[in-house]
Amino acid sequence: MPAPHQYYVRILAALFLAEWLALAIHPLHRQDWLLENILLFFVVPILALTARRFPFSNVSYTLLFLFGCLHVVGAHYTYAEVPYDSWWISFTGRSLNERFGWQRNNFDRLVHFSYGLLLAYPIREVYLRIAGVRGFWGYALPLSFIMSTSMIFELIEWGAATIFGGDLGIAYLGTQGDVWDAHKDMALASIGAVMAMISTATVNLYLQRDFAREWADSLRVKRPIPLGEQEIWRLWKLRRK
Repeated sequence: MPAPHQYYVRILAALFLAEWLALAIHPLHRQDWLLENILLFFVVPILALTARRFPFSNVSYTLLFLFGCLHVVGAHYTYAEVPYDSWWISFTGRSLNERFGWQRNNFDRLVHFSYGLLLAYPIREVYLRIAGVRGFWGYALPLSFIMSTSMIFELIEWGAATIFGGDLGIAYLGTQGDVWDAHKDMALASIGAVMAMISTATVNLYLQRDFAREWADSLRVKRPIPLGEQEIWRLWKLRRK
């Protein structure tokens, strides 16, 4: 990893650690804070341990940093109680919720949208550099990953709320009385990922001379022989030899 890249990543890591430590002090609900940080306790060490072998680009690290900062704020207050409207009133003298006619705290909606918008590109980098995907699949697979993991997270929220129950379960679930909360969260994450991939494709279309050829090649059939029972039979015969 080049020295300037290392310095930039270390600065981001230091800023994130400072925010996390500051917001770890007296969170609104300590138990909910612990639940919200479980995923963070896994992801951050993985990023640190794999940084030498698989360093992300500065763009990806910046996007990961921004999403992490939003998540830390949500974990401190719980997503349903982040006082963004009070902050907006202090800054502008007007209510953001009243301006848009919102009847609920929409910070969680912002974070779900940001999950797709900010993390689709780092996921795309993984697919391109490890799986070696090209063309159409370099945009479709990150979108599919965001959509599927968003669905999985909603199932985790449901499971956690069922297991813990009570105020802790309600705080972690954060539906705020909206029966379509999970559907809207998944939709927003998907929209964010679509926007990220369209933006990436637009830049590549302008800069990449073989953009159209790469897309066409990625959709070309590489193995005309079906891989169902024919492939099973072929592998069986090889094993019997």
